[in-house]
Amino acid sequence: MLGLQSYASSSDGESDHEDAATATTNSESSAPIPDHLLPVDKTHSLSTSIAVCAAPTVVPIGASAVPRTLDPTLKEVTYNPRYEEMYAPVKGPEHPDLTMQQRAPRNTLAGYVEKAHINAFEFENQRRTFHTYGYALDPSVDDQADGQSFVGDLQSAYDDNGKTVFEAPKAKKLRKQEKNDNPEDIEGFLGPWGKFENEVSVAKPNEQERAELDELLSKRHKRGRIPEDKPLEEKSTLHIKDAYDYQGRSYLHAPHDLGVNLRSNAPPTKCFLPKAHIHTWSGHNKGISSIRWFPKTAHLLLSGSMDCRVKLWEVYGERRCIRTFSGHRQAIKDIAWNNRGTNFLSASYDRYIKLWDAETGDVVSRFTTRKMPFCVKFHPDNSKQHLFVAGTSDKKIICWDTRSGDIVQEYDRHLGSVSTITFVDDNRRFVTTSDDKSMRIWEWDIPVDMKYIADPTMHSMPAVTLAPNGKWMACQSLDNKIVIFSALNRFKMNRKKTFTGHMVSGYACQLDFSPDMSYLVSGDGDGKCYIWDWKTTKMYKKWQAHDGVCISALWHPHEASKVVTAGWDGQIKYWD
Repeated sequence: MLGLQSYASSSDGESDHEDAATATTNSESSAPIPDHLLPVDKTHSLSTSIAVCAAPTVVPIGASAVPRTLDPTLKEVTYNPRYEEMYAPVKGPEHPDLTMQQRAPRNTLAGYVEKAHINAFEFENQRRTFHTYGYALDPSVDDQADGQSFVGDLQSAYDDNGKTVFEAPKAKKLRKQEKNDNPEDIEGFLGPWGKFENEVSVAKPNEQERAELDELLSKRHKRGRIPEDKPLEEKSTLHIKDAYDYQGRSYLHAPHDLGVNLRSNAPPTKCFLPKAHIHTWSGHNKGISSIRWFPKTAHLLLSGSMDCRVKLWEVYGERRCIRTFSGHRQAIKDIAWNNRGTNFLSASYDRYIKLWDAETGDVVSRFTTRKMPFCVKFHPDNSKQHLFVAGTSDKKIICWDTRSGDIVQEYDRHLGSVSTITFVDDNRRFVTTSDDKSMRIWEWDIPVDMKYIADPTMHSMPAVTLAPNGKWMACQSLDNKIVIFSALNRFKMNRKKTFTGHMVSGYACQLDFSPDMSYLVSGDGDGKCYIWDWKTTKMYKKWQAHDGVCISALWHPHEASKVVTAGWDGQIKYWD
């Protein structure tokens, strides 16, 4: 390049020209010289002012200005292409088998997205207008949208001329109202109570309106009124002939010639696990719902069933069915003795609680709040045997007086139907559990709970039994556990004592302690009966007691190893 730039320079021009001239003169004699070989005249030469670049155009290494093309059918690219190369238009013939959707231009995986700008104020303006007046501008962005069309309530849009919430539309025309705000005009003062134009006030409906009104009121009355059931014939059937002994004492009198002191207040010194099935009481057509020992002596057994009947059974002797009490329309839910055993209560799903005379079989009185009673319990004090409490389906605990038949107190704090009522602390307090998965402790005759126990880990507890020593409560929890609460002072859960292994989820299986507090017995949903050790919470024994649910298990208070169980198969079984 430098040699070309210095070609025909001024320094060597003269000598070169002379050499060329001599060569020319020397060669004139020999042969003529072609024009393209003659030296260029300095007047026509560009070498003195412009550098001539005779090198060809070469692509520099490292940066290529030539765009590369990508084959659209490639599955893998071995280099890192630029954006312009990746999104360059496809060149060449079009694929003949593409569908319309595949031919459509797209800039995302799902389709083609157009860039649009939305003014935040205008968007909020139209949104509020639509929610307030029911119309808004058509948000379409196609070529046909003119910015004057509306969506929604078109009639309102045309009536208001498309006004938005920031451009208040024309106020609606209101009916004119008679006005007289002069307080001095005592007779004609109207204030805000003036009539509107064309308002007709008629004091009495015409015959057609009266007929329609009567029909409407009769329908409402029928819908809201609870139909009163016709009185059901309440009767009892005595199944034995020797209801009275030679001294004139009824079957409620406990026998003396059994070898067991049924009147003793002391429990057996040592209890043992039952081993054999010794008797079955059959007589109910449907499942048993509740069983109760006769108070203190336990020489009789009372059972309430889903066949709407209550039966009284002998525990000793021939173990016969003594009497059947019939007086409910629906299944029996709970039963309860008074302290002397002369009367008992039966709570049924027909919304009635009935007080029966256990000796004569007559109904002494009836109680109802038109709600289902789920549990009933007499007050344990001998001086308050005329009072009993019942937990109902409307979340209340109601206290009745059997002498007057009136409600004397209501405890209304639960959030679900009340499941159990248990008297504790020398009968000064009672504990209730409910379907709201909580436990509440009440002072007697004070309708505000003194303590409320609820925990996210707690479940519903539909069966609660007080220990013989009065210090603990065993609660059947629906998470297949038996949990223990203290029955004194703080009513705290004993976390160290939890009895597991049975399946009671969904069933209100009643449980019981052995008289000496050595064992805890319970049924379960599979018909099995379980016995645990009280101190170690270890399961000692389980056996198949019933075909259906074993709904109740009670330990005899004077026998060391006798347990009675009741199931939904309609049978009551005695184990020793």
